[in-house]
This record gives sequence, structure tokens and C-alpha cells, in this order.
Amino acid sequence: MKVKRKIIQIDEELCNGCGNCVLSCAEGAIQIIDGKAKIVKDQYCDGLGACIGECPQDALKIIEREADEFDEKAVEAYLKELEQNKNISQSIVTSESKTSPTLACGCPSTQLKTFPISDCHKGTDIKHSPCACSDANKASNLNSGHSGAFKSTLGHWPVQIRLVPPTAPFLKGADLLITADCVPVAYPAFHQDFLKGKIVMIGCPKFDDVDSYIQKFADIFKVAGIKSVTTLIMEVPCCSGLPMIVKKGMELAGVTVPIAKVVISARGEIIS
Repeated sequence: MKVKRKIIQIDEELCNGCGNCVLSCAEGAIQIIDGKAKIVKDQYCDGLGACIGECPQDALKIIEREADEFDEKAVEAYLKELEQNKNISQSIVTSESKTSPTLACGCPSTQLKTFPISDCHKGTDIKHSPCACSDANKASNLNSGHSGAFKSTLGHWPVQIRLVPPTAPFLKGADLLITADCVPVAYPAFHQDFLKGKIVMIGCPKFDDVDSYIQKFADIFKVAGIKSVTTLIMEVPCCSGLPMIVKKGMELAGVTVPIAKVVISARGEIIS
């Protein structure tokens, strides 16, 4: 039965799909669909607005309109269904559950962050714009407790493939760098030669769950509008599957994105 009542309204033009509102809605009334927050059903939204303060874009507000009445019993059944689906998904990814504990929702590693990028990271000539890129090879005092002239070109967080949500704002229109986690250790100029201007996602195709990787990349390619992909792998055979995982995710999403592959030797040299 429809009544005139208070309910959440979402401005999709302002919404960046961060998902903060989803976590703050105890009734599960909001979900990320096609990269935007949406009300699943009017009857799940109590109209109290617990989600409003969590939105960094001010995309949420309470309005009065004709809507289905809030239904507590329907919410209870819906939440049980969500929990059952979650349990099914977790049981499928058995390899992950055996090797690592389930992350608590408050884990700092899951919190999305972006960092300011200096002009040289964006492609400005480093000879005329002194910054981390031009100073990267200067010696630093390791005993000083800081990295000295060695500056990070990382512009976002998290970086683990498993932890980056497909709707992360920094993925929108990005040039992706998908790298095996051994590469930054083996290749000394990783930040300067590969990371500048790219969004990095790191993982291990040997020890992590391949199927979940494929699905993660498929979801990203569906919603993020990725411009290009560079896969960065080691020369060892177990690394060779990473480019194929990315390509399968692309095929599953039904999109075509330019993709390049770079192979690094165990001694930190570019092979191909």
C-alpha cells in the first residue's frame, strides 16, 4: 500500500558509487547497481536517514513522496536472503577461506583513499618540475626514520586485487596497472617507470583465487570505463596466468580494452 511518507532520495549525478551508504543502511535498502547507489525497494527504506551523514558527495537527502509503506517483516526476510547468498559465495571461494581469515568490515585495508598527485606524476617534464620523480635516485639517510628523497607515486588505496571494489572512484576512466606482487620487489624503479599516472592492483596468480580474480576484473570492466591495462609479471611460469586472468575478465564483461604485457626477470630487468 502506498502512502505519503519520508524516504531517501539519491542524486545519481552526484553519486560516485563509493558504497558508504550501503554499509550504513541497517535494512539493506541501498545497493550499488551499475556503479550508482539505488534504493532496492521502497518498503525496505525506513526514511530515518542514517545513511545521509556517510555520503561524501551529498548525494542523499530525505524527501516526502508516495511510496510503499516501510515493512519490517519484508526487511527481515530480505536480510536473511542476503546473508544466505553471502554464505553461499563464501563457501564457493574455499581456497580463500582456508588461507586467510574473513576481513572485519572496519579493517583499515578496506578503506578507500586517494592521495594528491604532483604535476610530474601526471606527465609534466620532470626536468622542469622538481619532485619525487626527478629525485627518486638521490641517496637518503635510512637511519633518519623516513624515506628522504624517495617519494611514492601511489595515488590511491587499497592496492590488493581482492580489496579494491569495482565501484572505487579512482577506477573511473583509469589506466590500470595489474602487477604480480613480486615485481615491485624485483624492479627497483617500479614507481618511476610503471606506476606514474596509473591505478595499480596487486596480487599473486599462483596463491590467490583465480576465479574470484576473473569475476573482480569482469565487474570492474563493466562499470569503470577502463582506458587501458598494463600487466606486469615476473619471468617465472606461475606469473604467466595473470594477463590471461585479466583477458578472461574482459571477455566476461563483453568489452575490449587495450592491454599490454611487460615481463621482468628475477634480477630486475625488463625482458619483454
